Amino acid sequence: MANTFSALKRMRQTKRKTLINRLRKSRLRHQIRSVRRLIEQKDAKGAQAALPVTFSVIDRSARWGIIKKNTAARYKSRIQARLKALAAA
Repeated sequence: MANTFSALKRMRQTKRKTLINRLRKSRLRHQIRSVRRLIEQKDAKGAQAALPVTFSVIDRSARWGIIKKNTAARYKSRIQARLKALAAA
C-alpha cells in the first residue's frame, strides 16, 4: 500500500485511467465484431456503411495507446480485404 501523498494520488489516477482504457478497448472490440458479423452475413452495404465509424474507432484507439499503430493498420487492412472479397463475390 502506498503511503505518500503523491503515490496515493498516482494510484487514484491509475485506477481512473484503467477504467477509461477498459471502456475504450471494449468499444473497439465491439465495433470490429459488428463489422465482422456484417461481412459474415454477406451484408456488403451495411459493412460498407459501418466502415468509416470502425476505422475512426481503430485510429482513435491507436492514438490513445490502447493498441499499437501497426495493430491498428493490420485490423483496418484485414477488414478492408474481407470487404473487398465480399464485394467481388
